[in-house]
Amino acid sequence: MSLKYAVLAALLEGEASGYELSKLFDVSLANFWAATPQQLYRELERLAEEGLIEARVVRQERRPDKRMFTLTEAGRRDLDTFAATPPRRPTAIRDELLIKIQAMDGADPGATRALVEERAAWAQGKLARYLRVRDRLLAGRGEEYLREADRVGPYLTLLAGIALEEQNLRWCARVREVLDRRAPRAERQRPPAQDSTR
Repeated sequence: MSLKYAVLAALLEGEASGYELSKLFDVSLANFWAATPQQLYRELERLAEEGLIEARVVRQERRPDKRMFTLTEAGRRDLDTFAATPPRRPTAIRDELLIKIQAMDGADPGATRALVEERAAWAQGKLARYLRVRDRLLAGRGEEYLREADRVGPYLTLLAGIALEEQNLRWCARVREVLDRRAPRAERQRPPAQDSTR
């Protein structure tokens, strides 16, 4: 899938500037589709050329003018067709940390543990952010309000992000347990330290 449909889906929230869209990507779409601001601006230009979105210029007094983007009818039809089409293939995990873990035997277990701790901290931070977004979407209501809500997609994709980070935290905890049980063995196999006083 290209960035195209992530941008079109983001514009379902309403008119937005490129800056506002990049913030929306950071907060809500980042749990399943990442994009740099440069990629986003290039895609907005492309979508405007294709007639899938339209832009209007908003004049500002003390700032540069900004362009506001909205979905066109053609863009909405394209997005509706995309939403009803099965994905081409299941998601594949591509994670550099997992390659490092795969290759860890023979490496310093402390360094590996530090990488896992860093991943856990990252997952905890993302989870906290997603939970704040969930609270904002629900606004004190229970999930029953979703039966009447105009849009349910952002909430459902947010649930996937929450589940992913909760799973990351469970995995990190499990890795730490295994490493802790291996610690005595790793200490036995480590060569003795050289006496620096000689």
